[in-house]
Amino acid sequence: MTSTDLSTTSDGTGSDDPAPNPHATAEQVAAARADPKLANVLYHDWEAGSYDEKWSISYDERCIDYAVGRFELAAGGPAAPYGRALELGCGTGFFLLNLMQGGVAFSGSVTDLSPGMVQVALRNAAGLGLDVDGRVADAERIPYDDDTFDLVVGHAVLHHIPDLDATFREVLRVLKPGGRFVFAGEPTRIGDRYARRLGQATWWVTTRITRLPLLSGWLGDWRRPQAELDESSRAAALESLVDLHTFDPDELEATARAAGALQVRAVTEELSAAFFGWPVRTFEAAVPPGRLGIGWAMFAWRTWERFSGLDARVLSRVVPRRFFYNALITGVAGGGGPDLGPGSRPDQR
Repeated sequence: MTSTDLSTTSDGTGSDDPAPNPHATAEQVAAARADPKLANVLYHDWEAGSYDEKWSISYDERCIDYAVGRFELAAGGPAAPYGRALELGCGTGFFLLNLMQGGVAFSGSVTDLSPGMVQVALRNAAGLGLDVDGRVADAERIPYDDDTFDLVVGHAVLHHIPDLDATFREVLRVLKPGGRFVFAGEPTRIGDRYARRLGQATWWVTTRITRLPLLSGWLGDWRRPQAELDESSRAAALESLVDLHTFDPDELEATARAAGALQVRAVTEELSAAFFGWPVRTFEAAVPPGRLGIGWAMFAWRTWERFSGLDARVLSRVVPRRFFYNALITGVAGGGGPDLGPGSRPDQR
């Protein structure tokens, strides 16, 4: 298999890529109910402009350490300096751009079904001075030649893809022999159940408490405008259409192996951290931006870190991995090439 034409415009996107559509109509949302790929495009175009703020994404030491830590947890050791990397379902570029800043890869490409997300990811890369190009592309048909990349990564992307078997085969096709893939941030079957219930309960409580006179006037307005709450609800309706899978770690490993991956390994993280983090993130989304301030942000981050440490040092030793919220998976492409695993140094082409 070979790629389609990869000609690009001056901003690094493919010349024939569609434009973002940040405001889906009711008719488009209705059509998306029968088309998960359309739902993905509409939802992520809708969220692209505010996604980094919504999920507290940054491109500084905090998120660099987080991204590199996830990579090393999945890969099982210190991250190697890979040559060229590809991020599938890049969103705003969170995973790849922070990995590149952390020295994991020298150059990169980003792909996403959402034109809006690719646009923001490339803008973020340019602002950071990183060597990154991008395409609007389907992860089931990656528009790059065989044996192109030393590394393929993704964060919170596999659960959006209808055909995971095809995607893993495509990942292995575009990887050089011995190249590695790392996917992180995927919801486990059990973790998704409690995370959704925590989020729904927090949203219900917060949007009602902030209607009280004490929080809607006397202490400043803690309630988002109704139009913003309505738009968030419409976005949430789309979000329910784009989350297609949850994972059992054993089954996720079996899918990767069936596609031909070698040295496959899945790990999980976040148990107590998820029980803290999901209500916090939902609460932050339900109140006006900037209302909580830097003190709250530092409290939330440091508390989440402490719970994550508890999960890693204690709970992971006694609780089965399927009960944790996040699944991460890695593997390498066959073909007789060198293992480009942790600690090795690939060709820097």
